[in-house]
Amino acid sequence: MRAYQITARGADPALTNLPRPIPKPGEIALRIAACGLNFADLLMVKGAYQDTPEPPFTLGMEVAGVVEALGPDTRGPVPGTRVAVFAGQGGLADYGCFPAERAVPLPDSMSFTDAAAFQVAYGTSHVALDHKARLQPGETLLVLGAAGGVGLTAVEIGKQMGARVIACARGADKLAVAQNAGADHLIDAATQDIRDACKALGGVDVVYDPVGGDQFKAAFRACNPEARILTIGFASGEVPQIPANHLLVKNISVMGLYWGGYLKFRPEVVTRSLSTLFDWYTEGRIRPHVSHLMPLEQAAEALDLLRQRKSTGKVVITLT
Repeated sequence: MRAYQITARGADPALTNLPRPIPKPGEIALRIAACGLNFADLLMVKGAYQDTPEPPFTLGMEVAGVVEALGPDTRGPVPGTRVAVFAGQGGLADYGCFPAERAVPLPDSMSFTDAAAFQVAYGTSHVALDHKARLQPGETLLVLGAAGGVGLTAVEIGKQMGARVIACARGADKLAVAQNAGADHLIDAATQDIRDACKALGGVDVVYDPVGGDQFKAAFRACNPEARILTIGFASGEVPQIPANHLLVKNISVMGLYWGGYLKFRPEVVTRSLSTLFDWYTEGRIRPHVSHLMPLEQAAEALDLLRQRKSTGKVVITLT
């Protein structure tokens, strides 16, 4: 089978041929139809992600496909079931073996492309806004990186939860994508002062930040008393340093959110969240935005789209 692998530390990923894997106890064998790309894949290439496996390993964190077989003494979706899996690795291949407990049967109406674009982005934003920040109807939510993979879902979910959403992104094209997702107000990070624009709108109660750097600093200064700031990631490459005395004065809370971590210590949080999100999808309330659908042979180009910030929403690799 084909697999897009990192074979050694510091080596560039490359397309290679491997034997088809055989499921072990507790695993399913999956014929992979689609794999969603994430910013974390870029960090894995550099060896900078918190859960980077030891090489050799196959990139690709979230997949969708059809169950081919179950491992010995394994209970799980029967062969032929269409499922999505948050795998952490192994998705950019024709076949993979993954923990059976992570396989989520798909609604009949959900395509493999949508399924591969769904779990990480929507799961991250829903757990962040609902479980962590307790976003309330009528509050003002500022989403940084609002046209990106997770940012765009935060716009959608914020609207579903009744918030007034301010979307911040670079350029008119990306802002149009955020507006189509339901944003009430738009800020062009390339030309506008984020703090001044937010202050003119009455300040913000919750900040969703996958960017970090200067945008975090500007959003911090636009916070109302008792605001909650969600740190989702640092796409800018700069981890902000937080002045604790300012947190004290304004009664602001800063919260870290690593969605995959909940699978290890509180998996029920993820299970409940995904159940809600699949219901919303079935009801037509949310729909993944996939700007690029590309074959496995173009995995390098697809990752470069993320690296150069030339995509909106999700980039998905198709394997069928």
